[in-house]
Amino acid sequence: MQKDLETKFLADFEQNQNIAHKICRLYTTNQDAHNDLFQEITIQVWKNYPKFRGDSKFSTWMYRVALNTAISLYRKSTRKVKTQDFSDVAYKIKATDYDDTEEIQLKALYNAVRQLNDIDKALIFLYLEDKPYKEISETLGISSVNARVKMNRAKEKLKNILNP
Repeated sequence: MQKDLETKFLADFEQNQNIAHKICRLYTTNQDAHNDLFQEITIQVWKNYPKFRGDSKFSTWMYRVALNTAISLYRKSTRKVKTQDFSDVAYKIKATDYDDTEEIQLKALYNAVRQLNDIDKALIFLYLEDKPYKEISETLGISSVNARVKMNRAKEKLKNILNP
């Protein structure tokens, strides 16, 4: 029985592991933190996998577990002393023929999203993943109408952050 559960978990997780990576990218600022959060999400998804009833899609359930894990660790990390990441201050050579406009815009978007509260971050993340409001509301445990209202407010906050 345990072997069957493990095999099914591995298949489900491998098929949806990009969910974890995207959440890690949203809630972390460097590769080490990304790897740590990914490992913690993997552990939490595995620990809770026997409780997965199949009422929703596995990906929706995994979003919920991963977001809750990321938010919990994020809240714990805000209590720690902030240090500066070395890669942020390391000297970097720019190629003259490389157009980094899209990369700069993506970084600006991620930085703006990081400034939002936990629920708004999750809403924007799921919205950018093209999830329907029904799935967003199921993932976050709120009504579909509430998800739409919160989404409009989160979009407005993002506009204000990106265009002060």
